[in-house]
Amino acid sequence: MSPRGEVDEIDLRSLSAEAREGLMLQAAKNYYDLDHTMAEIAKLMGLTRWQVARLLKDAREQGVVRIEIVPHLQRRPDLESALQRRWSLRDAVVVRDAGDDDALMTEAVARAAGQWLAALTPRPPLVGVSWGRTMAAVAHWLPRRWNDGVEVVLLNGAMNIRAAATRTNNVAELFALAGNGRATLLPVPAIVGRAETRAVLERDPVIAGVLAMGREAPLVCFGLGAMSAGSVLVESGYLDERDIARLTRAGAVGDVLGRFIDADGRPVDPSLDDRTIGLGHDALPDHPLAVGVAAGARKHAVVLAALRRKLLNVLVTDETTAAAMLEGRRADG
Repeated sequence: MSPRGEVDEIDLRSLSAEAREGLMLQAAKNYYDLDHTMAEIAKLMGLTRWQVARLLKDAREQGVVRIEIVPHLQRRPDLESALQRRWSLRDAVVVRDAGDDDALMTEAVARAAGQWLAALTPRPPLVGVSWGRTMAAVAHWLPRRWNDGVEVVLLNGAMNIRAAATRTNNVAELFALAGNGRATLLPVPAIVGRAETRAVLERDPVIAGVLAMGREAPLVCFGLGAMSAGSVLVESGYLDERDIARLTRAGAVGDVLGRFIDADGRPVDPSLDDRTIGLGHDALPDHPLAVGVAAGARKHAVVLAALRRKLLNVLVTDETTAAAMLEGRRADG
C-alpha cells in the first residue's frame, strides 16, 4: 500500500479501468464482507472517505456489487420501489398474495400495516385513524406498546345508527390501547340528515377541537372502501343499497374517509359530502404521512382513484393490487 500522502493526490478518474475496478473490489470486500467502516477502509487503502464512498457507489452502478433485498416477511420490495417511483409515494408496503380469499388477504395486509406503523422512527406522538373493517384488522395486529403513550384521534364520525354484527367503530380506542396511550373520539354520526346539522356540530368547541387534532396529526391512517352493499356505511345504517346504486351510477368507485370519489378521485356527491363529518380530502394531498390500507380486487378502482388524486402518500396493499396500480388500471379496466 502506498503512503497516504501519495495516494490522496491520485485522481481516481485518471486510473485505468482495470486499476479502478481493482480498487472498487478492494473497497467492496472491506465494506460488505468484512464490515469495515468507510473511515477504516480509507485508512487501510490510503484514500479519503470521499474516494471510498465514490468507489462503492461506482461498484454498485457498474455491477461489481449487486445488492439483493430478501425480506423474511412476505413482502415484494421490487413492487414497493416501483410503486414509489410510479406514484411519487413516500413509502409502499406490498404483501405477497394469499390466494383468492379476500379475508385472508386483508388480514395479511393489515398485519403488514401494523408492523410498518410500529417500526416508524421517530414515532409520531399524534396519530389520526379512520374506522372500518380494514382499520379494525390493523389495530388487531399492532404489537403491544407499538408507540408508547401515543395520542390517537378519530378522523371521522363513528356513532352507528344501528348495531353491526362486528364492531368496527372502536379503532381509535384499540390503537391507543395497544400503544399504552389515549384516544380522542369524534362523538358524532359519520353522516347526518342535513348540511345545516353538520355545520352546527362542527362549530361546537368540543367537535371543532377534535377535528383540529385530526388535521394536525403528523400521521393519518385509513382504509379505502369499495362500492358494495356490504359497506360498513350501509351496515351501520348511514346508507342503504339504493344509495350505493345511485352513487355507482354517478361514477363513484369507492370512498375515502366516508366521502365517495370517482375514477379521478373527485367527489361525486357534494350534497352527501356536506352532510359528512370528518377530515376532508383537501387535507390529504399535502399531509406529511397519509397512509392508505387496502386489499383485494374490489378495492382496485378506489385505490387507483386515491393515487391519482394524491389522497395518500403511503400505500399498504397486496401484490396483485400493486401490479394493477403500476399499470394504472382497475380490476375491470
